[in-house]
Amino acid sequence: MSDKNFDLIEQQGSVLGHPSGLFVLFFTEMWERFSYYGMRALLVIFLISSMDDPNPGWSWEREDALSLLGTYALLVYLTPIVGGYIADQIIGYRYAVVIGALLMTIGHASMAVETPMFLYIGIGFLIIGNGFFKPNMTSIISKMYDSHPEKKDGAYTIFYMGVNAGAFLGIMLCGYLGEKVGWSFGFGLAGIFMFFGMLQFWFASPLFGDIGMKPEPKKAEEVVLEAGDKFNPFTLVDKILIGGFALMSLLWIFNDPLTKIGEMPLVSEGMANNILAAMGILLFTILGMRIVRYAPVVRDRMIAVAIFAFFTVFFWASFEQAAGSMSIFAKDYTARALEGSAASTFKIIDLIVTILPLLIITWVLGKLFSKTFSRISLSNIILGISFLAIWAIVLYKVNREFSSVGTEVPATWFGILNSLFIIMFAPLFSRWWESKYNPSAAMKYGFGLILLGIGFYFLVIGSGSIPQGAQTAQVSMMWLVFAYLFHTLGELCLSPVGLSYVSKLVPGRMIAFMFGVWYLAIAAGNKLAHTMGGMIDQITAESSLSDFFMIFTVVPIGAGVLIMLLNPLLKKLMHGVH
Repeated sequence: MSDKNFDLIEQQGSVLGHPSGLFVLFFTEMWERFSYYGMRALLVIFLISSMDDPNPGWSWEREDALSLLGTYALLVYLTPIVGGYIADQIIGYRYAVVIGALLMTIGHASMAVETPMFLYIGIGFLIIGNGFFKPNMTSIISKMYDSHPEKKDGAYTIFYMGVNAGAFLGIMLCGYLGEKVGWSFGFGLAGIFMFFGMLQFWFASPLFGDIGMKPEPKKAEEVVLEAGDKFNPFTLVDKILIGGFALMSLLWIFNDPLTKIGEMPLVSEGMANNILAAMGILLFTILGMRIVRYAPVVRDRMIAVAIFAFFTVFFWASFEQAAGSMSIFAKDYTARALEGSAASTFKIIDLIVTILPLLIITWVLGKLFSKTFSRISLSNIILGISFLAIWAIVLYKVNREFSSVGTEVPATWFGILNSLFIIMFAPLFSRWWESKYNPSAAMKYGFGLILLGIGFYFLVIGSGSIPQGAQTAQVSMMWLVFAYLFHTLGELCLSPVGLSYVSKLVPGRMIAFMFGVWYLAIAAGNKLAHTMGGMIDQITAESSLSDFFMIFTVVPIGAGVLIMLLNPLLKKLMHGVH
């Protein structure tokens, strides 16, 4: 990108040392994360809630609800591969973001209807819309800072805070309205703010110049190879194997929810297991055939990426219990009804953690208005209306809670702890990574997996008194608080490392393929998370809930120790990349 584009943005004023356009993206991403996490927090709890409840759900079996969530989460990480390609080659990043936001708005509106047909239609729109939206916001930031790469780390840090602010507010407000007022209000609120985010982004176009617009036809460029490197084009055999893997993956992905929910299996259970095994063999064959054809240094680094991707599956398979089995634990096994001083204490804590972050975000909003109102007044007005609505909902929530004698903590409330702890501890971890004590990638992975396992051990202890086969119980909320704390510390060790090392280890001409492999690993982890989470009733009936959570204690800790032992090998394979 030319300096002219960056200067065009910079001339309109900076906010916190960055171009104002970054904060337009900050708020757009915040509303998208608001909608995504707000809906996700409600989905399983809505599906499994009894039809006899004052706020009736659909009385789904837990396994069925988690099967649907798992398929949704898996596809959410796969569609960005396609959406990113379409934006990059055909329509440009900005149109892709708008299309994605509009599709997700339709998806949330459909879910608010609360019928099975509209639920599935809504989830479909959310999956496709996410594919257009998710990869292209970060692409716009990258283009914006092409001429100033030294400012990218700070830009992405600010952007990441927008992600967590959206998750925090979405879970809190959609969750509160969904559980305490009506499910449609929670699902609908997610869609309203997604729509506001789309309008705010579209009418802020003057700030971005030609950044992210429809790409010009690409000219053939000479690729400079490193010493000893060589081209490795996709052969016909490669393409056939990848096509076969993709077809089998789609068959397996849709067979699972159709079998559990619709009782309309595409293939038998035995055939499904055979397909899954064949997919694993095909994936390792494809990777192996490609990796061995590279030059030694490139080959070794790609093997290192594949090893990290393998351990990434273990991390997300446990971490994503937050949206599944941990939501069930919060709803059915946690003492959430508070009276007297306990209720008053919680209301004060909830007030502080609600108001303080919102005040900070509103302050940032004011800074943006002061720099951009004359240029993008309509975008600012829409953003201002959005925040007035947020404040109105927050004041309604506070007034309703303080007007009641006791309180029942929403099951979705615990989901805000992850974002809250990230905001609290991310600066400390950033200082650690920048110090002389910065550990290697393998050690960060090990710490992340072990901390994750420790978090689940608190749930093992907390559920130790719950009888075998029990469907409800009343254990202390503190076990979930400690679990989320250690899970977040683990996430801060591992999550920011992965994509960073893919970009460092893989040559640019092959990075799209390896990013695809990486997102495939995260997608597999998400699906595995909710497949395993769906076994909660079976394991609780046959053994205990404590033993169920012990699985997610032992496996991550074991994986963490193993990757630490592989540290010397991984250092050798990385050939000096730190």
